[in-house]
Amino acid sequence: MIRNRLAKAAALSGAAVVVALGIAGPAFAHVTVNPNSATQGGYGRVAFRVPTESDTASTTKLEVNLPEDAPVASVSTMPVPGWTVAVENRKLSTPLNVHGSEVTEVVAKITWTATAGAEIKPGQFQEFPVSMGPLPDKDQMIFKTLQTYSDGEIVRWIDEPVEGGDEPENPAPVLKLAKAADAAAPTAGPTVAAAAVDSDSSSSSSGASVGLGIAGLVAGVLGLVLGGLAFMRTRKAS
Repeated sequence: MIRNRLAKAAALSGAAVVVALGIAGPAFAHVTVNPNSATQGGYGRVAFRVPTESDTASTTKLEVNLPEDAPVASVSTMPVPGWTVAVENRKLSTPLNVHGSEVTEVVAKITWTATAGAEIKPGQFQEFPVSMGPLPDKDQMIFKTLQTYSDGEIVRWIDEPVEGGDEPENPAPVLKLAKAADAAAPTAGPTVAAAAVDSDSSSSSSGASVGLGIAGLVAGVLGLVLGGLAFMRTRKAS
């Protein structure tokens, strides 16, 4: 009886978890940029991660718009098997000065289009890598993105984040940018601490190994002594 009740309770709990995951799942299945943080003034490699939310259609095209208020002088794409890429440029009203040279034209939009058979099918995702830099002196870069499905539906991931507010329904991918000093500072302390912990662990482990070795040697010697005494007693008895 008790087992039956426990089984029913487990089944109900499992069903509740499945329902909860089913409701929460789609909220996280939007287009994102990974990693989602980088350093101002540096060069970064990011990838636009695109999941297919539809149960019946595949993703066939991705259009990523680079922010107009954060132009980047150098942008290059990595080949994605089965996908063609097209890059659109725009003129700058104020040129960028990069390593002593003026840049008057930058990338405005990147479009990836799937060839037959390479579409992102339901339940799958694909990443589209991009290298860019020097990254602007901004807190973030917002990449408004359009995702096209094989049934003609277009999902517009263009909603900008609101500080202190809830995540919008169709959030645009956001790359957070930190100043070089801010990005480097937090890593110094933990790295040293981790090294110290590793050193202590290594010393502890070495000490434990030596101790176990000595204990084994002592036990072996005692075994030989006891064996010899037993043999002598046997001979005397005979």
